[in-house]
Amino acid sequence: MKIVTLTLNPALDKSASVDRLVPEQKLRCSAPQIDAGGGGINVSKGIHKLGGESTAVFPAGGTAGLHLQSILKKTGIKTEVLILQGETRENFSVSEATTNLQYRFTMPGLELTEQQAETCLGMVELLRPDYLVASGSLPPGLPDHYYEKVAAFAKRTGARLILDTSGAALKAAADEGVYLLKPNLTELSALAGVQNLEMNQVDDAALEIIRQGKCEVVVVSLGAQGALLVTRDGFEHIPSPAVTKKSTVGAGDSMVAGMVWALSRKKSHREMVQTGVACGTAATMNPGTELFHPEDVKRLLEWIRRYGERYRFTEF
Repeated sequence: MKIVTLTLNPALDKSASVDRLVPEQKLRCSAPQIDAGGGGINVSKGIHKLGGESTAVFPAGGTAGLHLQSILKKTGIKTEVLILQGETRENFSVSEATTNLQYRFTMPGLELTEQQAETCLGMVELLRPDYLVASGSLPPGLPDHYYEKVAAFAKRTGARLILDTSGAALKAAADEGVYLLKPNLTELSALAGVQNLEMNQVDDAALEIIRQGKCEVVVVSLGAQGALLVTRDGFEHIPSPAVTKKSTVGAGDSMVAGMVWALSRKKSHREMVQTGVACGTAATMNPGTELFHPEDVKRLLEWIRRYGERYRFTEF
């Protein structure tokens, strides 16, 4: 099964720590950690950590863009890159050691025209993926509904689209229809057209989205509580083990990486979400912008499988 990730708003992610954040003071930070980032790129990195293979498609420009490509090349991740004028964005996060709080600063990104985005889709089409992962925010220059075009493209080319985004971009793509959606509770509420959902309403809201033809599978991210898997046949809560959290950067992308890797190995939906929860939880155990360690995923997955036996798939 061939996997391609699409990142229309990539970034060079930098992270460091400081004892305490104090305004108008010169703050001495730790040595920075620099990673290639952006939703789909993080997914490709996660798949690679699990021993899988994917191709990351993205636009890049300037010195930061070259640095981003260099990091991925050294990691051994396949890429197809649209070279642009201008500079790829740089995001940074700072962890405060005295409180363990993390401050994340996200830049808007390099402007991308619809024609340039179409060129990226052309690159994807040539790769003929079985699974296409579109993840992350849209860059300046693209309309909020652009992921709707990506969804239509996936249908036309026969790729199963796994979408992880938010806001108007999520709603537009869902209206077109995708294979799998991974909303959190806030995003699911917006898709359901309500302000807030109580926990006992989540499964019904997700099932209604499936019945409306917006997707085949919904995996509702519940943070430290794990995730809820919903299909036409029923629903199941996949719990997450308690761990010491150091950073949430990349946790959602790690979850998607685990799920699409499991799908490419023809795992069941249940095994897919179990793997995703293990990867997402493992990512929170590491500082800065680092993703998960495979040995942590293995240990957490064993816990999830044992503990998850207390839960049963509930048929509708």
